[in-house]
Amino acid sequence: MAFRALILGAAAGGGLPQWNCGCENCTLARAGEIPRQTQSSLAVTGNGTDWAILNASPDIRQQMADAAPLHPTGLRSLPLHSVLVTNGDIDHVAGLLTLREMQPFTLFATQTIQAVLKDNPIFDALHRDVVSREPIALETPFELAPGLMAELFPVPGKVPLYLEGETVETGEIGENTVGVALTGGDRRVYYIPGCAVLNDDLRARLAGADLVFFDGTLWRDDEMVRAGLGAKTGKRMGHMSMSGEDGSIAAFRDLDVGRKVFVHMNNTNPVLRPDSAERAEAQSGGWTIGQDGMEIAL
Repeated sequence: MAFRALILGAAAGGGLPQWNCGCENCTLARAGEIPRQTQSSLAVTGNGTDWAILNASPDIRQQMADAAPLHPTGLRSLPLHSVLVTNGDIDHVAGLLTLREMQPFTLFATQTIQAVLKDNPIFDALHRDVVSREPIALETPFELAPGLMAELFPVPGKVPLYLEGETVETGEIGENTVGVALTGGDRRVYYIPGCAVLNDDLRARLAGADLVFFDGTLWRDDEMVRAGLGAKTGKRMGHMSMSGEDGSIAAFRDLDVGRKVFVHMNNTNPVLRPDSAERAEAQSGGWTIGQDGMEIAL
């Protein structure tokens, strides 16, 4: 069976529309004029039967209800084999609390993020006799699900917002923000929903990939500032922008990648509007704009 990926949620934290936002995109989404998107999550399989979820978004209950391949196959039997979280951001771990109904699966994360979850007793709702927590060392292959190998690698990023101190280091390399390399059969796929900069190490790693899901949070670095929706730039939040000389579209231009898909897009990002000039520019650069329910098979 070929590798399959199902985008459960294509938006960044808050989704589209975000509950307290009246920006152009959120207003259009509420009116049904552009597609709504739930928060960042991806389901993958290497054999078509056993699935893993990458990042447990706060919308995971609805996402799983909408995804037929993840529906129960028996009274309490699920094709869900494991969940992997790439960082400790709320929009990537809050959904774990929805998966608390004594359902067995394996929870993968780096040692650093496992410690973050352990230190917060609310996550004890995932009963340890049922949900196995497996710390994963960087650059160490492991079986994510039958027929699907994975490897975590460091990506320039930052600590979760709720762990920030008086000073914040963005672009740090370590266990707080990781990408996922997936190998199923002879296919090589990467999932990187958060990335502050595409450095030389990361460029070399991605060269020759069949498919890359990549951080599409903002179109431009000062997007939220210009919109009057915040004081932080994309760089301050640990995300590189799509556009510009130092943006991801330019950074990937000379990379040999079979298919490139943007995920984790903020509600302000103009590429979420199907008729926008920014979306056309991204597509002309060889990118697919991810959306909820999009399935890709290799």
